[in-house]
Amino acid sequence: MTPQTTLPIDALLVGPVALLPDGRSRSGIRKTPTADALWLSPTGLQGDAQADLRVHGGVEKAVHHYPREHYASWASASQQSELLTHAGAFGENISTTGWDESAVCIGDVIQLGDAHVQVSQGRQPCWKLDAHFGVPGMAREMQARGCTGWYYRVLEPGWVRAGAMATRVERPHPEWPLSRLIALLFSRDARFMPEWEQAAALPVLAERWRATFRKRVDAGRVEDWEPRLRAPAPDI
Repeated sequence: MTPQTTLPIDALLVGPVALLPDGRSRSGIRKTPTADALWLSPTGLQGDAQADLRVHGGVEKAVHHYPREHYASWASASQQSELLTHAGAFGENISTTGWDESAVCIGDVIQLGDAHVQVSQGRQPCWKLDAHFGVPGMAREMQARGCTGWYYRVLEPGWVRAGAMATRVERPHPEWPLSRLIALLFSRDARFMPEWEQAAALPVLAERWRATFRKRVDAGRVEDWEPRLRAPAPDI
């Protein structure tokens, strides 16, 4: 079936930085829906925030889009089922039904309301997802499933609101669905070296992902994922 080129934004979500349930870590992952029209600038939606700007936010990760259809499969994996009763459980800014990682390609240009954005990368889940849900291994499971959602860079700022349309207006790399890139990033199989090299040369892919693929090719091995996936030991 041909993926939809236009679909409605089911929910627009933002949130402040707050403590996670572990009582020691701060994150902007808890988002709540708003009916207001929000200004989308090159660094994100007004009223939205991220805790660690070294790895979250910025121009290549200005907006996070997560498919609502993934929620059903997560319900059996989480003890925090109440988080899954509405959009925003995964820290997303945009929630829709109709597009997933196989239906979106890197470099796709999307009109979101009055703004224009471009798919820049997938998500690399971290241990804060575990803390948010209270489920150890949640980030690893998201990585294994490949249901990470994706990020946008902003090409043209504008107003966005729930109920507005998300419309794909350009697809420069139909051979690179995001699901392909996500599978390559989360594979440790060196047989994918030629494809890692191809991915490193994609001009529309976020530089951090391109650098990761380049380092793999140069080093002949995959980087250590544990610092991202394992929560740091508490201070004593």
